[in-house]
Amino acid sequence: MTAMGNRFLPAVLAIVLVALQAQLWLGRGSIRAVADLERKVQEQKLSNDKARLVNEQLNAEINDLKEGLNMVEERARNELGMVKPNEIYVQIAK
Repeated sequence: MTAMGNRFLPAVLAIVLVALQAQLWLGRGSIRAVADLERKVQEQKLSNDKARLVNEQLNAEINDLKEGLNMVEERARNELGMVKPNEIYVQIAK
């Protein structure tokens, strides 16, 4: 019985080793799958960085437009005496 046990144990260990290697190289969490996911993560990070840059540029343009309109309104009021509808213009002389 011990002779058969001595032959059986290495065969079982070899089968377990082959199964683990197959899982490592071909399974769901295989080295190739992990590498593909890492590549996709890097691509997504680049895409996110590009989108963030575009968003920052758009926000800067929006702020410029808001400030530009405020500046135009302020100059029109001060230099040209313009008023909004339903507003009363009052000038105080010093």
